[in-house]
Amino acid sequence: MARERDDKRGRGKDRDRDQERDGLIDKLVHINRVAKVVKGGKRFGFAALVVVGDQKGRVGFGHGKAREVPEAIRKATDAAKRALIRVNLRDGRTLHHDVNGHHGAGKVVLRAAPAGTGIIAGGPMRAVFETVGVQDVVAKSFGSSNPYNMVRATFDALKNQDSPRSVAARRGIKVSTLQSRRRDTDVEASAEG
Repeated sequence: MARERDDKRGRGKDRDRDQERDGLIDKLVHINRVAKVVKGGKRFGFAALVVVGDQKGRVGFGHGKAREVPEAIRKATDAAKRALIRVNLRDGRTLHHDVNGHHGAGKVVLRAAPAGTGIIAGGPMRAVFETVGVQDVVAKSFGSSNPYNMVRATFDALKNQDSPRSVAARRGIKVSTLQSRRRDTDVEASAEG
């Protein structure tokens, strides 16, 4: 009975669960309960925010509403699977460069990190990084702490991520030339510091 009550409120142990279906992992980021007062009492509704990814560079988020928690989560998961985007990762573990993103009053700064750093990020952003497959990143959110705005701002930043291959194609140079310039600037920066 108590377990059933916990599930309805979204505060049970299953809240942070990972589920694997067809190679995709989904993470429940937030559940919101709203009440509509009617003649017989209160009628509850639930809204769920879910992030879905394959941990290899594909990620999406979705929002679902229903009278029951499992139905809201299912709707959100389906919406997330329909809205998958591809994110270019360096060495399959971190971002190629530092990037900013915003949505509404929510702003995020994502920074590439050396191996072994781990995911240093707040709750909603952490769920996005874990599902996309990023292992080393430092992130900071400013402004809104609303999970919806934080997730959307993180996705805005990830969409602005460029790979060396796309930058080289845009500039009309070879990838090796571009990366040799990067190594030269890294050596200069380490010599100064």
